[in-house]
Order: sequence, then C-alpha cells, then structure tokens
Amino acid sequence: MNHSNIYLLALFLPLLSAPISSFILPLRFTVPPLHLHSTSSSSTSSSSFSSFVSMIERVQTSIISQIESLETEKFTDDPWSHSSNSYGRTRVITDGALIEKGAVSVSVIPLSNLSNSRASTISERGVEVLPGTEYAAAALSLVLHTRSPIIPTFRSDVRIFSLITDGVVTRSWLGGGCDLTPYYIFDEDVEEFHGMLKGLCDRNGRDYEEYKKGCDDYFYLPARKEHRGVGGIFFDDLEFNSSTFNFVEELAEMWMPSWLDTIVERRKGQEWTEEQRDWQLIRRGRYLEFNLLYDRGVKFGLATENPRVEGILVSAPPLVKWAYNHKVAAGSEEERLQKILETPRAWA
Repeated sequence: MNHSNIYLLALFLPLLSAPISSFILPLRFTVPPLHLHSTSSSSTSSSSFSSFVSMIERVQTSIISQIESLETEKFTDDPWSHSSNSYGRTRVITDGALIEKGAVSVSVIPLSNLSNSRASTISERGVEVLPGTEYAAAALSLVLHTRSPIIPTFRSDVRIFSLITDGVVTRSWLGGGCDLTPYYIFDEDVEEFHGMLKGLCDRNGRDYEEYKKGCDDYFYLPARKEHRGVGGIFFDDLEFNSSTFNFVEELAEMWMPSWLDTIVERRKGQEWTEEQRDWQLIRRGRYLEFNLLYDRGVKFGLATENPRVEGILVSAPPLVKWAYNHKVAAGSEEERLQKILETPRAWA
C-alpha cells in the first residue's frame, strides 16, 4: 500500500461518530467480535485488532489522568455509537489553566464495508479491492491547544486499518506520529522532543529521518510556503506484526513524557505578554487554515453526507485571528519562528 492509505481511511473515523442515542457505552470499551473464520491467521489478526483497541483506550485513560493532575478543569466524557457499528469516546477539555482546548479521542470500526469511493481510493494507491470489501479500523488521536503562547500545541495519533476477505483478515497496517506547533522557539525544547523520537525510532529499527521528512512534507501550507510547525514524525504503511505493534505502543506511551513532563513542566510558569498572545492567535489561524484547506481527513469528513461536524472539527483551536498583511519585526523571535517554518531544520 502506498503512502497515506491508512491515514486517509483512519482519519475518517470521526465522521462516523454520532451523539449517544440508544445506549451509553461502559467506561471500558468491549470490542465486538469480528466474526472471522476460525483459521490461525484470522484468529491472530482478530486478536491483534482487539489488542490495539485495548492499548489505545488504556493510553487514552492514562493521558487524561496525567493532564487532569495538572489542570484546573476536567475532561468531558462523550461516548458515542453509530448504527454502522462504529463507536468511540471523545474526551474534551476547555478553559483550563494549561490547556485552553484539548481533545483525546478513540474511534473504532470493528467491521464495515468499503464504499465505492473508498474502495477506489485504496485501489488507486496500489492495493486492488472491490466495493463491499470488509474492513476494520481504529484510532487514538489527540490535540492539545495551550493557553500560554510559550508552550507549543501538541498533536498525535496512532491507527490501524485491516482488510478482510471472505471473513479473514488478509492484511493490516499501522500508522501514527506526533508533532509540535510552537509560537516561540526554544531550541532545547524542540531538540529534546526530536531526540526522544529519534531514540524511539533507533530502538525499534525505524528510520527517524524518513518519518521526520514525512511529517514535514505532510504538515505544509503551500499557499503560505511554510510548514505548520517544527514537526516530529509521521508514518504509514507499517505491516502489522509484533515488532511494529510494540513500536506504535511505545510511541503512544511516550507522548506525555515528550511534551507534558518536559516542555510543559519547563515552561508552565513562564510569563507571557498580550503581544505574544496576539501572535499565538495569528499562528493558530495558520493551524486552522491547514486543517480546513489541506488536511485530508478533515476535507474527506466534511465532504461526506451527514457528517458529524463536532467530531471532525474537534481539533480546531478555540480562538484564532487573521490580521491583514501582518508583518513581523526584523530580528524578532516571531521572525525567527517564521524563518524556521519556511525551511525545516535538523533537530536531532
């Protein structure tokens, strides 16, 4: 499967979500059976999918607990289900002392069928599938927009996508990543963040440079000729096995140590000015521009009939600003950020 198949299909999960109508899911999700044929390969695949879902719901709970231990506010809890047999839990925090708006979301499709357009999308990228082909998918995604302009926005996700033929899982892929969108650059923060990601990749035999380039390439605003942030890693098309699963699990467990325990802890007491806040809101405008104009998952979701807009746009920042023909002062920290966003640099 060529680059971005999983990302396209995994990020449409939020559009399938809907408000609770018929029942409230228990605190801990139960993965409905995939009803696969009883072969060794299908049993393993079914177990692998269940293991992935158990992992992401565990990580979701852990992340929320860690953030709430530092916050003045609590996350809302919105479990949802859909008639198409998809379900999930969207957890949102607003107006916190640290996080102005944040979302930590789990979405699961235990078993469904590819539409004509989705089957065509996959086939165009290298794997021939027919409309009606069964699949399963799940994802954990989060975005944390900080109140302080000194602390960068943090975004991350992990995901799985499986194709099923005649009741048997034939292939599964993993994808994921994480990245920073700062408003002011502190070299030591970005270097430590990328250093942790490089260490993770090195330990697991993964190509950090390839994944960093994938992140830089994806989070790019061509109209502005700039990148959304200072990147991180972004990967797709990892064939599911114990090694790749361990890598993805370790990545998800490293999100808070790489951001909350390091950058946030270091910068949370640092004072900021209204001028810096104003710059943050302008940069958030670029963040939203990317989401609405270029993000494949958002565009795909909003173009779908009867989308759940709240779920699709949950990653949007709470406040933004567009200033006409805004210019940064020569030699300023704002100009320094602008130059780095125009030309990505090596951080690790």
